[in-house]
Amino acid sequence: VQLQASGGGLVQAGGSLRLSCAASGGTFSNYVMGWFRQAPGKEREFAAGISWSGGGTYYEDSVKGRFAISRDNAKNTVYLQMYSLKPEDTAVYYCAASRTLPVVQTAGAYDYWGQGTLVTVSS
Repeated sequence: VQLQASGGGLVQAGGSLRLSCAASGGTFSNYVMGWFRQAPGKEREFAAGISWSGGGTYYEDSVKGRFAISRDNAKNTVYLQMYSLKPEDTAVYYCAASRTLPVVQTAGAYDYWGQGTLVTVSS
């Protein structure tokens, strides 16, 4: 499975962005999908995950109520809608696919990774 993330950019604090991740080369609906992020000098961390059907979504505490993950299995795409962005949300955002059920927050459980897209939130 190949994953291509896009949609990052520079935004002011309080603004919004939508990230997209297009998958190819596999049966997209068979995979749990996740978004991770890595800020400068920090470990990669889980931000959000979604079950294969889209019926289950999971968020890291600091993004709950501000981020929304969704997927369109017909388009082989997963999205991360980000609202009320804060400077501490600045990071490279990676999409990832996992054959493991259920949704987990551990990066090691994900089998495929996109190249990352940079989100910069200015204060």
